[in-house]
Amino acid sequence: MDYKNFIFLGTSHISKQSLEEVESSILTEKPDFVALELDEARFHAMMQPQKPDLSIRNAIRFGIKGYVFALLGAWAEKKLGELTGVPPGSEMKHAILLAKQHNIKIALVDQHIETTLRRFSKSITWKEKFNFAMDMLKAVFSKKRKAEFDIRKVPEEAIIKKLLSQVKKRYPNVYKVLITERNKAISQNLINLSSKNPDKRILVVLGAGHISDVVKILKKHCDKQYVKFNKSGVLIV
Repeated sequence: MDYKNFIFLGTSHISKQSLEEVESSILTEKPDFVALELDEARFHAMMQPQKPDLSIRNAIRFGIKGYVFALLGAWAEKKLGELTGVPPGSEMKHAILLAKQHNIKIALVDQHIETTLRRFSKSITWKEKFNFAMDMLKAVFSKKRKAEFDIRKVPEEAIIKKLLSQVKKRYPNVYKVLITERNKAISQNLINLSSKNPDKRILVVLGAGHISDVVKILKKHCDKQYVKFNKSGVLIV
C-alpha cells in the first residue's frame, strides 16, 4: 500500500474557496474515489435536511455534554456561514453531487458522530467547561478584534497550527476527542480503503485542520511491510 495514491484537499466548511477547489480537484484529478469527512448519519442529514431532533432520548444517547456541544457547534457554524454566504458543509455536499454526476465512488471515512459525542461527554473536564463559558462571554461582550484570517478562505497552514495549538492547550481533552481520536479513525478508514483498492486514486476531502496529522499517520503505517487494522467504519455510498 502506498499513501501516495491519496490526493489531499484541505477545506473550510463555510468557504466559497473550498467549493471552487473541490470542483477543480474532482474535474482535474479524476479520482476513482472521493473520501469525505462524514459518517453515515451526517451524510444522510446533509442530503435530506431535517429539523434537529431535540428529544431527551438523543440527549441520553449522546451524553448531555456532547449533545449540548453539538447544538452549540451547529449554531456557531450556521452563524459563521451566514457571514460568508456559504452554509456549513457545503463543500462536502458539492463533492457528493459532483461525484455522483461523474460516477465516482464516495467513501465516508469519519468516525461515527455518536461515538464522538459520547466520548466528548465522558472526557470534558470542569476546567474545560469553565474555560468554554469564559470564552463564550468574552466573545459576546468584548470589543471586536481583527480576525487572524479571512473566514471566507481556507486558513494558511501556519494559522491552522497556531489555532490548533491554542485549542490543545486550553481544551486538551476536547482536542483529544475531536481532533486526535478522529484523525486516527479517519486514517484507519483510509488505510482500509486503500488496502482494498491499491491501484485506485483517492481524493480525500477533509477540514484543513485534519490534513497534517492524517498524512503523518498514513506515512508511518505505509512504511511497514503490512498493515493491521480493526473493524473499519468506512462506508461506500
